[in-house]
Amino acid sequence: MKDSMFSKKRILILGSGELGKELVIESKRLGLEVIAIDRYENAPAMQVADYSSVIDMGDKNILKNVIKEFNPDFVVPEIEALSIEALKELEEEGFNIVPNARTVEITMNRDKIRDLASRDLKIKTAKFDYIYNFDDLGGKTDKIGFPLLLKPLMSSSGKGQTLVESKNDLNHAWSQAQANSRGKVKGVIIEEFINFDFEFTLLTVRKESGENIFCLPIGHLQSNGDYQCSWQPLDINESLICEAKKMTNKILNNLNGAGLYGVEFFVKGNEVIFSELSPRPHDTGMVTLVSQNINEFELHLRAFLNLPIPYISLIEPSATRVILADKDYINPIYEGLNKALEVEKTKVLIFGKPVSRKGRRMGVVLASNKDINLARENADKARRRIKVRSN
Repeated sequence: MKDSMFSKKRILILGSGELGKELVIESKRLGLEVIAIDRYENAPAMQVADYSSVIDMGDKNILKNVIKEFNPDFVVPEIEALSIEALKELEEEGFNIVPNARTVEITMNRDKIRDLASRDLKIKTAKFDYIYNFDDLGGKTDKIGFPLLLKPLMSSSGKGQTLVESKNDLNHAWSQAQANSRGKVKGVIIEEFINFDFEFTLLTVRKESGENIFCLPIGHLQSNGDYQCSWQPLDINESLICEAKKMTNKILNNLNGAGLYGVEFFVKGNEVIFSELSPRPHDTGMVTLVSQNINEFELHLRAFLNLPIPYISLIEPSATRVILADKDYINPIYEGLNKALEVEKTKVLIFGKPVSRKGRRMGVVLASNKDINLARENADKARRRIKVRSN
């Protein structure tokens, strides 16, 4: 890419939530022109993009027409709920899909990524099976054993995931999965419940050359499949990191698309178990906004724009804690920001979502300290001082 032409590059982001917003901000710092697309007005990324459009991204013809109208140099999916058929056809017509249409398709469906990892690449995962008819559920759950997790084949942020303790819970779990499924896929995946010691994210940058660059592991905690807090660095045995890197290399060498990937793992004893993969900046990776010299959003851009990526280093141990809404509000306000920002070396990011729902992520607290435990404590302390209220 010639430097003189760089500022004329145009990217179109599909999905305009908080991660998309940070990607737009980093894009503007590099002089890019950005179009933000989502299914509702005034989504976070739209508030900072050059142009925006509200469409049904699941409709193939609508999605294709909008992308062709804006004619971007790169199409950057930030969500799973979109028409993969549109992306495939556009890629065949010469549009650059990040990282590529095949990777987007495989990672947006839990069955496809699980089949690739477990069956094709022989990577250790939890035991699993797929069910497309409720009548088949009972027999297949017996093979997995209780407790188990039941999830939609396609969803986001843990929506529709249920811990099933016995057969008496299956009806409710099935209903939850169907109600929260994204796209046209209505099946579910049942998965062995692993009582793991901890879980972590390995942010990995894949360059156009095929080289994979690893960030320091990020520890995180989840509730109902949705991230609550994260921290970097993570105190973890080097042998476990090496094993996670081997698994990641196997997967990314197969997917082979430039960009940043969030790869999640469980650790139980001395065993590393592959969990999930997202071909885009990861929610747990928001900690890199303060922890690293190059954050995950800039890394994603540098990778698919084929820009240099120098050594990725830790600036200071850092942690995040999400700000959740406890009720449904229109145009919510935030009390306690002044008290939260009194906490040393702490930042608060309000995402700017126009509507809150119970349990919805509305912002995040970022805290740094020479001691990672103090960073985590300060993130928690600041978060407790913030309340989402009605306007």
